[in-house]
Amino acid sequence: MIRYIRRAAACCLVLLVALLVNAARVQILQADALDDNPANRRATLARYGQPRGDILVDGEAVTDSLDTGQPLRYERTYTDGPLYAPVTGYASQIYGTTLVENAEDAVLSGTSPLLTPLWGDLTRKRQRGGDAVTTIKASMQRAAYRGLGGKKGAVAAVEPATGRILALVSSPSYDPGRLSGNGPAVKRAWTAMTTGPEQPMLNRAIRQTYPPGSTFKIVTAAAALDAGAVSDVNAPTVTPDPYILPGTSTTLPNEASGCENASLAYAVEVSCNTVMANLGVKVGLAGMLKAVGRFGFNDTRLRIPSGVAKSNFDKKMGPDQLALSSIGQFDTTATPLQMAMVAAAVANGGELKYPYLVDRTTSAHGTTLARTAERDYQQAMSPATAVQLQQLMVDVVEKGTGTSAAIPGVRVGGKTGTAQNGVGNRGLPYAWFISWAQAPDAARPAVAVAVVVEDAEAKRMDISGGGDAAPIAKAVMEAALAG
Repeated sequence: MIRYIRRAAACCLVLLVALLVNAARVQILQADALDDNPANRRATLARYGQPRGDILVDGEAVTDSLDTGQPLRYERTYTDGPLYAPVTGYASQIYGTTLVENAEDAVLSGTSPLLTPLWGDLTRKRQRGGDAVTTIKASMQRAAYRGLGGKKGAVAAVEPATGRILALVSSPSYDPGRLSGNGPAVKRAWTAMTTGPEQPMLNRAIRQTYPPGSTFKIVTAAAALDAGAVSDVNAPTVTPDPYILPGTSTTLPNEASGCENASLAYAVEVSCNTVMANLGVKVGLAGMLKAVGRFGFNDTRLRIPSGVAKSNFDKKMGPDQLALSSIGQFDTTATPLQMAMVAAAVANGGELKYPYLVDRTTSAHGTTLARTAERDYQQAMSPATAVQLQQLMVDVVEKGTGTSAAIPGVRVGGKTGTAQNGVGNRGLPYAWFISWAQAPDAARPAVAVAVVVEDAEAKRMDISGGGDAAPIAKAVMEAALAG
């Protein structure tokens, strides 16, 4: 009898061990796979079962969480949602996350290992979400948003010495709070915002590229000076007017006068197409590719931390196409952030810093978890070239096409541009302005700005950039200088 009892006990012990092994397998070895299983609702309930961490601008939260009392308890809310949407993105219970909400989701949702104490892996308890502190300056963001006034376009502003992004505006914008929940109203809002002609959810500052027009002439000027195609910015260039595109019978027109054999300084000041196209051809495709690469063109890996669309300069083209590309036309395209980087490189003595939008992440109690380090991106041009281009851009504002960006008592450099648009160039042109500003008592410029307005109205090239985009840049620069 005792023998049978022992056998039964041994069998029970084996079964108990098997149960324990299986429980350990499920709870430890398969835990992550089960957590990630779409059929597992516990992860979704946990994700929305507590408030989400906040995104901060100038030390103030521009996000919050609303307790709905529903199974998916907390919904994201936004303060001044349309103003900050190009920065925050959205956090939706249906459509996921974008921009900072996406890039810093682990911290904001409380799943980041940086938030987990030593015993956290054992308890598997979700921690309270942390915060993402942005580099955005509220006064500059508002100035850019008001300046665009609902027109299609974008503004990007960076601090040249550090790469900190100080303003990032896209217009028209949208309220990301309309996408936070999971009801029919959210789906209707999504449909309206993703199918309408205004495309309010398109982040024109970092995800849309435009032909940069004459603002690109700053890049071509830098390439020409660094390559030795120009040794004296005030010396006449051997440039005919009219200028025939190489290998064709097509004449490249100038909107400005006095461009025949004009100097580089005069060509930048009044924006001579012929001189800049000719210099691009003289530098050559290989030289131009090296130059544009140093500014960030053709970089598919730029992240701020969200991904930025590639700004393009074709790697294969003939001399005629190179001539057009060198004045910001043909297939040359750029994001507003890219053109702000161009202005920043000039302002910072040729040294281009890597742009970034999140200064640091913190725990809910304010303890810093991670901080974005300032880092060099490229040496875009030699310091000597940068000094010369600074003066050329100052001349544009003081006596050229960009006088509407002038700020009394402040050293301002700029470049206007108008890019052709539409089939046969029948669409309204894109008005551009890139600039930087330096206070009289400052050792270096405080801000670099790029503005593009899609639905600009002007009869003459470059006056559009000076009339439509430059006043917006001026307002943003004034906000930066005001502190």
